[in-house]
Amino acid sequence: MTGSEKKQLIQGELRKNDGVLRFAPCWVARNFMQPGRRLKLDPRDYYAYGGAKGGIDERWFASTTPADNAEFTIENEGLSFVVVHTSGGVEKILFREIIDSMGDEIIGERMMNKYGRWMMFSKFFDNMGPIAHHVHLKDEHAAKVNMLGKPEGYYFPPQQNNVYNNFPHTYFGLNPGVTKDDVIRCLKEWADRGDNNILDLARAYRLEIGTGWDVPPGVLHAPGSLLTYEPQRASDVSIFFQSQVEGRHNSRDTLVKDVPKDRHYDYEYLFSILDWDLNVDPNFKENRFLRPVPVEDEKIMAEKGFSEKWVVYGSRDFCAKELTVFPGRSAVITDAQAYGLIMMQGRGTLNKAKIETPVMIRFGDLTSDEMFVTEAAAKKGVTIINNSDYENIVMLKHFGPENPDAAHLVKKGVSS
Repeated sequence: MTGSEKKQLIQGELRKNDGVLRFAPCWVARNFMQPGRRLKLDPRDYYAYGGAKGGIDERWFASTTPADNAEFTIENEGLSFVVVHTSGGVEKILFREIIDSMGDEIIGERMMNKYGRWMMFSKFFDNMGPIAHHVHLKDEHAAKVNMLGKPEGYYFPPQQNNVYNNFPHTYFGLNPGVTKDDVIRCLKEWADRGDNNILDLARAYRLEIGTGWDVPPGVLHAPGSLLTYEPQRASDVSIFFQSQVEGRHNSRDTLVKDVPKDRHYDYEYLFSILDWDLNVDPNFKENRFLRPVPVEDEKIMAEKGFSEKWVVYGSRDFCAKELTVFPGRSAVITDAQAYGLIMMQGRGTLNKAKIETPVMIRFGDLTSDEMFVTEAAAKKGVTIINNSDYENIVMLKHFGPENPDAAHLVKKGVSS
């Protein structure tokens, strides 16, 4: 199919659904983790890519960013496909190609003129146990490996956290009083012992369903075992600082995965990747913990048939809302930017597109739970109708950088 033919199909889909596109599910496996089995994927399919590739523990949303799984990476892994129904069947078109060819119509001229691409994606990550204490690079370090720095945010949705799994605590940063020598000593001990004991230098926080965290680049974190909705900048760059998790050894390659080769044993450089002040902030929770913030007066929203809250905020690079439309009601919702969304509960319509929340998904099957709303449609306002007499529609909406609606919630003094 030619580029012009793909563009015609997408334009036809936008006309049919009043500015709404539908995505196919995008599954990502990580060979170093055990799936938490709360992604609604059929239990038979968590190892659909094969045992060596690892179990599926992530689903990515509105992504133009390839997943980086080193030698285990497969073609188009992490990239979202838009689904179009034609007289000949179903066509799937890479979202990245769509943005490249007609980004002005999808995410708007301002975003394309400034960034030339869609600058964020979101995901669910879902693990049985904790992840290694790791850090995402700041721009200055990411640029040395031709990548972008990566801030991210977390929200723990109630609908997919019916069980807490093995360790619902996350280590963030380092304890006040920890020194540079303490950290470097742990990194040097990577090959000398099973566990380099980096977590002895950190503090764990019990995770609370229905809340979240703001995690700037340069901050060490070892996410716990709640299923996490994670908006982030368009980058899959990270390095591990922990040599062993739950008895599983991490190769030293994970410490230097996104580090220039001539710096692999430069411990001063590895240490410089950390944003030291943020890591040892004695008020880390007070400064980074996120409780939902209503977008306007809750009584006024309820009279209109909906409730909407900011659930991920603080970064200028992305933000996210949770929207609830009450049973048997409809609501017209406006936003300042284009956005992707994932359905958490309920069924109904979004403009002219059907939306529904699946109970279980077979690997390779299509769904109607993930959509993208263009900038023009968002600004005009989308109409959401809840067809149920009893159940809420609940969706999570992820936005790109510099959303003017969330400008008042951006935290100062943190760079990408």
